[in-house]
Amino acid sequence: MGKYSIGIDLGGTKILSAIVNKENGEVLGSVKKKTKKDKGIEKIIQKIINSVREVLETTNIPLEEIDDIGIGVAGQVNRENGIIINAPNIDCSNLNIKEILEKEFNKPIYLGNDVEIATIGEMYFGAGKKEKDFVCIFVGTGIGSGIVENGKIRNGATGTAGEIGHIIVDVGGRSCGCGGYGCLEAYASRLAIEKRIIGALKKGRKSNIENYLIEDKPIKTSMIRKSLENKDELITQILNEASEYLASGIASIINFYNPNKIILGGGLMNAIDYFYERSTEIAKVKALPTPANKIIFEKAHLGDFSGVIGASLLSTNRKNQ
Repeated sequence: MGKYSIGIDLGGTKILSAIVNKENGEVLGSVKKKTKKDKGIEKIIQKIINSVREVLETTNIPLEEIDDIGIGVAGQVNRENGIIINAPNIDCSNLNIKEILEKEFNKPIYLGNDVEIATIGEMYFGAGKKEKDFVCIFVGTGIGSGIVENGKIRNGATGTAGEIGHIIVDVGGRSCGCGGYGCLEAYASRLAIEKRIIGALKKGRKSNIENYLIEDKPIKTSMIRKSLENKDELITQILNEASEYLASGIASIINFYNPNKIILGGGLMNAIDYFYERSTEIAKVKALPTPANKIIFEKAHLGDFSGVIGASLLSTNRKNQ
């Protein structure tokens, strides 16, 4: 075996591809392509292929030196057969991505979901490197988690373990993208926070976030952070509410699974210290005293590269499971 793999992180808004040194987790080069406006899976597949070819060109590493390619997708996957079962953010279902990419690059292809690959990245080269039992929780457009038990990823009976975003925190509450009601994701994700802000502004609430908004563009995490730094009343109120719900979800994980450490990542956690600190402090209060006194919280270390690093290690991790 060589030491290089290609990791691909495929989300609803972007494709990030990178060549990674599997021995130390170093990202030797990366290419990002936007996908939000793309219609049709064929266009996205072509962008994946183009991104791999571009990252090979920019790093001057020939394809012959690449061991394999790993890809993580925001959705449900069949890992063994390399099939994307359902990925609503890219309007894709029952796609054999393994077959397509193996035919294109003549390399072994490994598939996982987006939170799984980010957790693998943190397990090998990030905040979970020295831990045997921990949970990674990523707060982004949605909320997902990865479970590591005795140094191994726990996928569950149907391969869908870790769906913390769909813990019910309010019976009969807000509608969620999964089709249910009252899910944590509908209260504490970045998308949920954005909806709350837009709804409040439409009702006439004032906020200095309006100074940063761009017409027909989504609210960015950086805009939320700036408004919070300016002690904006509306943004502070909405973040406080979201952190209360997130803390309830985290406390449920502490009580039920009793991990040694919880690693928190994603755009909101990385960019807004207040949100991270308030959520973890309240979670400790809400959880049972014995596991709460033991729990360690830490931010994810690998940032935007956690996914591609983890994807590049899918083959390594599978051999170790």
